[in-house]
Amino acid sequence: MRRRPALLPVRPAGWWFDALLLAAFAALTVALARGAFLGADVAVADWMDAHRPAPLYWVARVLNYLGQGGQVLMPVALLLTVAVGLRRRSVRPALVFAAAFALTYVTVGPLKLVFDRAAPASARPDRAELLNDLPPTEWDLSYPSGHVANALVWYAAIAILASALLRSLDRPPLSRAAYLALRAVPPAVVFCTTVYLSWHWLSDSVAGLLIGWPLARLLTRVPFDALPLPGLRDGWDRPAGLS
Repeated sequence: MRRRPALLPVRPAGWWFDALLLAAFAALTVALARGAFLGADVAVADWMDAHRPAPLYWVARVLNYLGQGGQVLMPVALLLTVAVGLRRRSVRPALVFAAAFALTYVTVGPLKLVFDRAAPASARPDRAELLNDLPPTEWDLSYPSGHVANALVWYAAIAILASALLRSLDRPPLSRAAYLALRAVPPAVVFCTTVYLSWHWLSDSVAGLLIGWPLARLLTRVPFDALPLPGLRDGWDRPAGLS
């Protein structure tokens, strides 16, 4: 009987931290639905609008591309997937890409549709409220921030694939410091710039962090090299240095 592959370790260890993050997301969502923190969101957005000179605006806008899923994150992850797959002659890197896509697609997108919150750019008086019935012209997919959640998940995938590529080149994988920096710094930049540009309310980005972090931890737990696959021709089901 084949043994089930063991999950990889994460820090902090265990599922309690993931449960805490998800509980915090649920608590924040309930509070916002009841009207809490809406005034703070509006105050932060108004302050940002009044303190955004052109040079800082363009710097923030360029840096925000670090969180663009379709334009930056997915293409980079796809290039790494192809590079590792060809060097290792393995389909397993594609599992990382597919898992990152699935995790974000089945969670963040549906949540945005359910909560139907306008962005700060909306002129509606109820623009900060959740559970609205907004037309598409009102930028009605604000909560939670997909920029932040996607960045957390996709940079976790990129870190896994980048380390695997280095191993395939007979080089040491990313150091722990570099690995953590790759996973933490871009999402932090995206968090700050989405709020500064008033593309998202502050609570949108906090919610994106609370939902994206456990998703990223789930991705890094998966033992992609040990997952059972059907035997493929020429051994293309072989491990690819993803663990």
